[in-house]
Amino acid sequence: MSFIYETLLRPALFHLDAETAHHLSIAALKTGAGAVLAPHGAASLPVRVAGIDFPNPVGLAAGYDKNCEAPDALLGLGFGFVETGTVTPLAQPGNPKPRLFRLEADEAIINRFGFNNDGHDAFLARLKARKARGGVVGVNIGANKDSADRIADYVAGVRLFSAHASYLAVNISSPNTPGLRSLQSREALAELLARVMAARPKDHATPIFLKIAPDLPGEELADIAAEVGSNAVDGVIISNTTLSRAGLRSPGAREAGGLSGKPLFDRSTIVLARMRNLVGPGLPLIGVGGVASTATALEKIRAGADLVQVYTGLIYRGPGLANEIASGLSQVLRVRGVARLADLRDEGVDEWASRRLD
Repeated sequence: MSFIYETLLRPALFHLDAETAHHLSIAALKTGAGAVLAPHGAASLPVRVAGIDFPNPVGLAAGYDKNCEAPDALLGLGFGFVETGTVTPLAQPGNPKPRLFRLEADEAIINRFGFNNDGHDAFLARLKARKARGGVVGVNIGANKDSADRIADYVAGVRLFSAHASYLAVNISSPNTPGLRSLQSREALAELLARVMAARPKDHATPIFLKIAPDLPGEELADIAAEVGSNAVDGVIISNTTLSRAGLRSPGAREAGGLSGKPLFDRSTIVLARMRNLVGPGLPLIGVGGVASTATALEKIRAGADLVQVYTGLIYRGPGLANEIASGLSQVLRVRGVARLADLRDEGVDEWASRRLD
């Protein structure tokens, strides 16, 4: 499937403007085209994390299906879970176009979307309409650009979606909403997490994960680990896109926005391993950034991840990627003679944590 996509379909898509191609892919999934492209029999590699049973540990990261338009079609591609959003209380157009750029020589993407989405009400209607179909569908919540109280926006998201989402991801790490990343500072984060966790309905103890940036200095990472522990957050997603441009070769490398894809892999994996050392073995961690193969997914697990997510890898490798990774991980277990991915987790934590961040 990857060969067909990379030789036939990807060149056609890459002739289109990047955002146009993105919308076309969502439209195709909504019509059922994904069923034609999906491999038959998605690999089963069950993992239980934060009280949720995932059919396999390979998820789709937030940002692809911003408006919860095609989560079931995406699950049909073999993903063990799909994270929809980011969604904000009020609909907003996001930043001016163009705002999505392919860096083909680097197998990367730069985006500066700015939380463009249809808002809570439209999103909730779609989420409710598909809930009976099952599957693990998370909701990534954010704050409006012009909000007078951004923490209140997150609280509203928790209250609204807790009864309908498999889990919630609190996204305070996008670089494309001015000032948003300041919520990662310890004082602001303490208030945010206290209010968010208190807002979760008692009868819907939906897991809440915090999504952080890969550009944090060590002391801020330690502060985040401490606040996550103090507020009983259910897990951490590591990481969002980066502002770093180290080592890029593509002509569009100077575009503003968050960088994702292959160049993010080392940085995000180092931060993942350091967070694992800070929080200990019990807290669920989701590894994101540069996952595009079985080998990269396995390294995330070895560096401390319980689950992994892909985004840019899907664009470069195609719709068979999730199943290929899950099948590959199953093969790794057979070769290694172990029963669970958890038996491989943390093998490389110290190695990755000791690496230098460029």
